[in-house]
Amino acid sequence: MKVAFKEISKQYKGKYALHNFSAELERGVYGLLGTNGAGKTTLINILVGILKSDKGQVLINDIDARKSGVQFLSHIGYLPQFPQFYKNFEVMDFLKYMCLLKEIPLQQGEKRAKELLEVVNLSSAARKKIGALSGGMRQRVGIAQAMLGDPDILILDEPTAGLDPQERIRFRNLITKFSENRIVLLATHIVSDIEFIANQVILLKDGQLLKQDTPQALMESLNGKVWHVIATDKTLDEKLKRLKISNMQRDQDNILLRVIDDEKPDEHAASVQANLEDVFLYYFGEGEQW
Repeated sequence: MKVAFKEISKQYKGKYALHNFSAELERGVYGLLGTNGAGKTTLINILVGILKSDKGQVLINDIDARKSGVQFLSHIGYLPQFPQFYKNFEVMDFLKYMCLLKEIPLQQGEKRAKELLEVVNLSSAARKKIGALSGGMRQRVGIAQAMLGDPDILILDEPTAGLDPQERIRFRNLITKFSENRIVLLATHIVSDIEFIANQVILLKDGQLLKQDTPQALMESLNGKVWHVIATDKTLDEKLKRLKISNMQRDQDNILLRVIDDEKPDEHAASVQANLEDVFLYYFGEGEQW
């Protein structure tokens, strides 16, 4: 399976949400990373057919997705940013209902639903009402419904927003489980969601593709741009005004600053290895965001 975006553009009220976006996806986990408003949800909505692009094509195995119709949609599992659940439905009844909508035969669908509830660790909640579940449990129901048809393409839009750290870790582990032999597109602005599971990271800014590469390659591209600088209480204010600081840590009488700069920011600065959060801040951290 291969998905290719070819010069996708979409405008709202004369402003580009996407502008000449092109990328290719094959088997693996792709982290679509950008700030809120970068165009991530617009791109996903075009991919799943909710929106039409003003320009460009989405190709699935070199065939225009819009010409494939329902056949194309059968390859997709989708968890939107704000999934709407029938809160009075019991979990199993909801999944069986979704099987009907996806035209999955009842017996096959019920078997698949039971298997997925086991995988997402919700078998004991099968007869609980969705409205009684925690946010993390509802998200696990959401990914179970997305996987009912055993899709070739799994699309997750900000799936961990609002979850506590433990639930985010559990959800990332689930994504890894489901990533074998399919394309997983995970849109987020939370760097830790993709740092350890993405095979490729797509950086999207103001609707345009900035970079697409492996996490390791993106981090290596910042060699010589991330520094440790020592400050004291007397020098801290001056350094805060002058430097782009991603993190501060007090160490007894000194303060260790993590600084992102193309040039050595201080004569005593020490170069350190970049992480993916540094990459995010290098490309997206501007002005007051620092």
